[in-house]
Amino acid sequence: MKYRRLGRSGLKVSEVSLGSWLTYGASTDKEKAIKTIETAYDIGINSFDTANVYATGESEKVVGEALAKYSRDSYVLATKVYWPMGEGPNDSGLSRKHVFEQLHSSLKRLNTDYVDIYYCHRYDAETPVDETLRTIDDLIRQGKILYAGVSEWTAQQIQEAVGTADKYLLNRIVVNQPNYNMFHRYIEKEVVPVSEQHGIGQIVFSPLAQGVLTGKYSLSNRAPEGSRATDPNSNMYMNQFLTDETLAKVEKLGGIAKELDISLSQLAIAWILRLPNIASTLVGATKPEQIIENAKGSDVILSNDIITQIEEILI
Repeated sequence: MKYRRLGRSGLKVSEVSLGSWLTYGASTDKEKAIKTIETAYDIGINSFDTANVYATGESEKVVGEALAKYSRDSYVLATKVYWPMGEGPNDSGLSRKHVFEQLHSSLKRLNTDYVDIYYCHRYDAETPVDETLRTIDDLIRQGKILYAGVSEWTAQQIQEAVGTADKYLLNRIVVNQPNYNMFHRYIEKEVVPVSEQHGIGQIVFSPLAQGVLTGKYSLSNRAPEGSRATDPNSNMYMNQFLTDETLAKVEKLGGIAKELDISLSQLAIAWILRLPNIASTLVGATKPEQIIENAKGSDVILSNDIITQIEEILI
């Protein structure tokens, strides 16, 4: 496993991180989830990601339990705040009250004294950015958060956060967590350039486009038995990729992977890591063999010729 600095910070994260959305604490058996996390750690993955809203806190509990056996300084732990955790008027968003209370709830579920990265899971138009960043800065000064991050913020919102932090002498955000893969590339135009300008790195999610870039799905078999496409809880996110046009491109990409003697998922991960601003890509895994295979994408270096071939397919 290789490691990259996260933006301009001194923090180093594995090029492949393990996420827990729609898996741990929910659809994946707890014992299997813990074994998968242990396997990820054993092969050199040091970056683990969760969120308070994942399975309404249950994901954090599983991740915390699995990592408890390891030295706390040997891994990077991230969680998030924004989405509703109750029905009350202050049970969501990025207000000082919600951020403060949710961080402490997350720390309790994770059974740790601090998190390495704390993400604002979305932008909150109802709370002043300075209120949110001041709260996170206070928690950083208390030693409960080491680095601040945002997820799915626009370039303009990231610029606002940087300007606000500088104006009030607050800790800057060092990482953005956007959705990025071969079929979802919006960050290339504005988000990455603004982030590079301000020393902010990316840890991207959904690198395999909800599993479509594993090669499991095809024009002749759009919903293999036991696949995510047959799960009503996640199928809503997959439909956008199960089109004739996308699946035809997947087939051609599979041909390139075959020529390189790697899996399609490894090709997709290596393609993402071609961008130096991307420090790591988050993968989801429900069993140990999946994380082992995906982690090998970190070892693949794509030539300029291969990248050109991929671009011709994706156009």
